[in-house]
Amino acid sequence: MVNSPSQTPAEAYAASQRRARYPQLTRFAAESSFEFDDFQVRGCEALEDGHGVLVCAPTGAGKTVVGEFAVHLALAEGRKCFYTTPIKALSNQKYADLVGRYGADAVGLLTGDTSVNGNAQVVVMTTEVLRNMLYAGSSTIGELAYVVMDEVHYLADRFRGAVWEEVILHLPEHVRVVGLSATVSNAEEFGEWLVEVRGDTTVVVDEHRPVPLWQHMLVGNRLLDLFAGQEEHAPGTELRINPSLLRRTEEVGGRFAPAGLRGPRGRRGAPSRMPRFRPTSRTDTVERLDNAGLLPAIVFIFSRAGCDAAVGQCVRSGLRLNGPEEVEKVRRIVAERTKDLPEGDLGVLGYWEWREALERGIAGHHAGLLPAFKETVEELFVQGLVKVVFATETLALGINMPARTVVLERLVKYNGEAHVDLTPGEYTQLTGRAGRRGIDVEGHAVVVWQPGIDPKQVGGLASTRTYPLRSSFRPGYNMAVNLVAQVGAEAARDLLEQSFAQFQADRSVVGTARRIERNKEALRGYTSAITGDFDQMLEYVELRAKISAREKALSRQNTSARRAGTAESLEKLRKGDVIAVPAGRRAGLAVVVDPGLDPIREPRPVVVTEDRWSGPLSVSDFPSPVEALGNIKLPKHIELRSPKTRRDIASSLRNAGISLPGRQKRRAGANEDGELAALRRALRAHPCHGLAEREANLRWVERYQRLTAETEQLERKVAATTHSLARAFDRILRLLGERGYLGPASKGDGEDRVTEHGKRLTRLYSESDLLAAECIRHDVWKGLAPAELAAVVSTLVFEARRDTAGEPRLPAGKVVDAWQATTRLWMELTEDERRHKLDRTREPDAGFAWPVYRWARGESLEKVLTAAEANGQELSAGDFVRWSRQVIDLLDQIRDVLGKADPVGAAASDAVKALRRGVVAAGGA
Repeated sequence: MVNSPSQTPAEAYAASQRRARYPQLTRFAAESSFEFDDFQVRGCEALEDGHGVLVCAPTGAGKTVVGEFAVHLALAEGRKCFYTTPIKALSNQKYADLVGRYGADAVGLLTGDTSVNGNAQVVVMTTEVLRNMLYAGSSTIGELAYVVMDEVHYLADRFRGAVWEEVILHLPEHVRVVGLSATVSNAEEFGEWLVEVRGDTTVVVDEHRPVPLWQHMLVGNRLLDLFAGQEEHAPGTELRINPSLLRRTEEVGGRFAPAGLRGPRGRRGAPSRMPRFRPTSRTDTVERLDNAGLLPAIVFIFSRAGCDAAVGQCVRSGLRLNGPEEVEKVRRIVAERTKDLPEGDLGVLGYWEWREALERGIAGHHAGLLPAFKETVEELFVQGLVKVVFATETLALGINMPARTVVLERLVKYNGEAHVDLTPGEYTQLTGRAGRRGIDVEGHAVVVWQPGIDPKQVGGLASTRTYPLRSSFRPGYNMAVNLVAQVGAEAARDLLEQSFAQFQADRSVVGTARRIERNKEALRGYTSAITGDFDQMLEYVELRAKISAREKALSRQNTSARRAGTAESLEKLRKGDVIAVPAGRRAGLAVVVDPGLDPIREPRPVVVTEDRWSGPLSVSDFPSPVEALGNIKLPKHIELRSPKTRRDIASSLRNAGISLPGRQKRRAGANEDGELAALRRALRAHPCHGLAEREANLRWVERYQRLTAETEQLERKVAATTHSLARAFDRILRLLGERGYLGPASKGDGEDRVTEHGKRLTRLYSESDLLAAECIRHDVWKGLAPAELAAVVSTLVFEARRDTAGEPRLPAGKVVDAWQATTRLWMELTEDERRHKLDRTREPDAGFAWPVYRWARGESLEKVLTAAEANGQELSAGDFVRWSRQVIDLLDQIRDVLGKADPVGAAASDAVKALRRGVVAAGGA
């Protein structure tokens, strides 16, 4: 917004007219240290004209300027502005920026567990906090003039995306929304929806990167351009792969046998000595980047263990990227950032190794790190004191950590279910961090070559700019009761019809009718292939499926309880006790020579059997609790390595006159579940049970069912084009009505009324919100001590990573009973959800119960993590803190819902106090 010396008189006049029309923008621009780009000016002008704004621009382009102008306008007008971000770390970062600019009195922060100056004119908050304020009917909303939604493309997130749409739909009409998004290919569609639901909204799209991005591949020790004569190109421009790169990859690839494969056989049939390919070491990669002047760099490795290993490799190699002065600065910042961490926990946190790597200018960054460690890494990287960060892809989401160079080690990542190729959108998002505006002339993206990576594939990823925004919005239980409480069921349906999800569904016509017809033709063929009564075969298959489902459910319910009971019985064994080993090679009588008690691990009693074998037994050796059959006197000191000692003990055991207990007959109905027994009887009595062609018919029925399920899914997809969310909402209302959370309105106008149970549900914000409400309603957590309540509540928030899950262990006694009751409620709820065709509530996961229980009882972090490891779980300190805070969040909600006068509310309050200590309470989002 300043006159350029090269301006013509006409251009200068137009600029002066513009300044006169936009006085606030002129003042705001005058305070800036750089001249605004055209897209920034257009976005700010639209705001000053009174419009809402959607700004879509690449990472690092400076779209936050438009959000900060909304803050400027609010302060200038004496009104309020809320600045929302998707994660606490971003909120903390933006709060610090705005305090530095406008002062602490003008700016507040609300992130759920942090509240600073919440009544300020400008408040930075996570999006969930604003959603909760809207549902709670906060009086502050009436004073609100602007809401900035940073990283608004998060509404595509399948877990949290609905929150963004809830906020956009619920904000009063007078509030102007400023949406800041990464570049998406359907920005116009998103903008059209905003116009429909928010009124005047200007869409500003800018695909130009302020810092050009150069694409490279690292082949061995050579860094080669990906494209021939590459320049920053416009979308649709044809780019040619660098011929030198193609020659180099063919030459290097022909020299090596891929990992795991032998080279081709020689003349005599023996494998040739073709060497296997060994990828460029991380240290060599960093040194190559350093020599080329391409640091600081972010190296994306799609695995936590890989990031930690990379840091370790660089440190062990002696790599040092910082000088003495930088080392001192690192130590000061690290000391300040970690001053709240308990001294006694530093060892188990790996603090000293972590600090040594930082002093060398090397760091890792992933979700398993302690929050304070992650924030320290971010600060050091921004200040140029960390030169290389090995990170998982979570770093690409939001945190302001631009680098000169981004390196991708692989083009495949694990998505939680399978290894999949990176999409062009993901590639663009990851490499978008390269190039720091105002610091770098250009940014660099480097893909490390290895056999199997085709430069043409990389070229396709780098030149395709397709990143469509897809809504993940769907109604849930908490949302439903809040909507009914606020506006009534009918108005709530109208509101859901306005969502971006419904907007997109109504525009998309899925051409699946022909496929459905083909499937139906095949189904008719399957029906004719089955001999006998088709309906009866279907009925028989369903009976078998019900038996299988019931068996699995009972197994899940009983395994942990049985294990806990067995562990408790083993803890009671004493030296000399004679027990029965029920099965296996050691089956028979055994005498306990050492109870094997351990404060961390489950007991592993050492025994001697009648055939003189000696060794430890574990919980897994006993399908049920163990009872001492008698006791024999043993020497005070026993040397089990002595054959004579073992022989004497075995002889004493055989001569003790203790017999193996007889096998107890299983009484019908005593140990077998009644429902399962009834299903089995029905199966045996079914007409199809004795058919000779039964198994052949079953195979056709199974094919029929699979194809039927696929066809029904396609039909649902077609039906979803109209009124899909309203129908889902109605199904939720029916389930909530059946369970007593909604009731008929007293006025008899047909509207649903939120009951007392429903009012509790309005204040439970959790993925398992209705299950938590059911547990409160049915008193299944009543009588639990604070640590016990923390253990059971953790099952509703924790979700084990597939590669780190061990056998869950529960504290014996009340916790097992409460968990079993919680699981029963879950089974009943999911049955209702199946009947109403709703998404199933996630199954409770007991994988965090034992660690959080021990922490709540005051044990040290080292003992808690060691116990988790002994139980087969890989639980990092960062994961422990993250899950503990989520448990605290749900316990806080339970306390607020019930009040401290209620026994469960009081236990929840005490549990929060017990958990919020040490590393869990230390700073870091």
